[in-house]
Amino acid sequence: MRSLLKFKEKIYYGWVVVATFFIVGVAIWGMRFTFGVFFKSIESEFLLTRAATSAIFSTQMVLGGIFTILGGWALDRYGPRIIIFLMGLITGLGLLLTGQTNALWQLFITYSLFLAMGTGVIYVVVMSTVSRWFDRQRGLAMGIAGLGAGLGPVVIAPFATYLISSFGWRMAYLILGLIVWLIVIPLSGLLKRHSHQGGTLSDSVESNSKDTRDKEYGTQPVALSIWQAFRTRSFWFIMFVFLLFAISLNLILTHLVPHITDIGFSAAEAATVLSVTGMAAVVGRVLLGFASDRIGRKLTVIICTLLQAVALVWLLRSQELWMFYLFALAFGLGWGGMGPAMAALIGDTFGLGKIGAILGVLDAGFGVGAAIGPVVGGRVYDVTQSYFLAFLFGVIVILSATLFVILVGREANRNFTG
Repeated sequence: MRSLLKFKEKIYYGWVVVATFFIVGVAIWGMRFTFGVFFKSIESEFLLTRAATSAIFSTQMVLGGIFTILGGWALDRYGPRIIIFLMGLITGLGLLLTGQTNALWQLFITYSLFLAMGTGVIYVVVMSTVSRWFDRQRGLAMGIAGLGAGLGPVVIAPFATYLISSFGWRMAYLILGLIVWLIVIPLSGLLKRHSHQGGTLSDSVESNSKDTRDKEYGTQPVALSIWQAFRTRSFWFIMFVFLLFAISLNLILTHLVPHITDIGFSAAEAATVLSVTGMAAVVGRVLLGFASDRIGRKLTVIICTLLQAVALVWLLRSQELWMFYLFALAFGLGWGGMGPAMAALIGDTFGLGKIGAILGVLDAGFGVGAAIGPVVGGRVYDVTQSYFLAFLFGVIVILSATLFVILVGREANRNFTG
């Protein structure tokens, strides 16, 4: 018993928070990013065009942006425990009700609205909470905590495909809803917020915790308020990065499976490609999250956007299954690395005092982009019966995001009045 107590005393509780977010994230992000697996079932059931089917997911992402702003404010005020509990409750309920729908308008409530409420704020909760627990190893901790964004589709997409083929898409949603309740609600009790304010001690000895960020910026950042952040150019540059990244990412995540099955591959093979994308994102989060602690946040983000651009160019010519797997590896690495590197960059740029609210507003831009991408992809397909122009649009968008990343500068130590 004494040895167990000593072991517990040696464990920094921030790593417990990271492990909890890892498991919760698999469930929440997994449900959020597997709409493409259900895409053709819903399209067929309700006799929809691909643009109309995409609008179900796009509406969820738009509404998610609104709830992200509210969630960021609530996180700073109430902490992560109650927020994650409510997210699990609402996500599970939304999935259960989606399986009972019999009209399109109902899907916009049970899926679009409920999943927006239940999953929209996950990135903000994970990244802002972990930012407060860690300093010296912030990029690595964020990478591990956010693994669910990549591992979620790896686990959920094939499982959902199996459920659909065995029991139908309605029963699949019912089972997934129950799983969310069983995982997320109990684990929410392990979360707590750190008392960290401003630029003080986090995960290691304070005298050593400044080393990495000093290499890039020189001193610890003094936290900006949300209104001070609004007044900076870097805030709006980052907002455009979120917007453009989301357009490209969600265009692909929504239409990749339909595109691969259109070519002639089975739904299981297409889901496997999506799973490889997610697995590569898992590696990208850890590898590039760690790299951001060593080579700098901005350079890491630029590497991530360029990886995605190269992958999308490859996708334009892909016709064989191995080519789709290669695309999935490169695209997933870039996608996975973006989350922790961007969140760490935001913390370094604006400080940590109001990072929940700042991330919430910025992630609203992601929600808008996530709504645009799927609809653009669906509309292009309806008009041209091909995804070529849609994927080319994705290349242009993610390269544009790279330019805005280059323009971001540190704001937290500048003088503000008012």
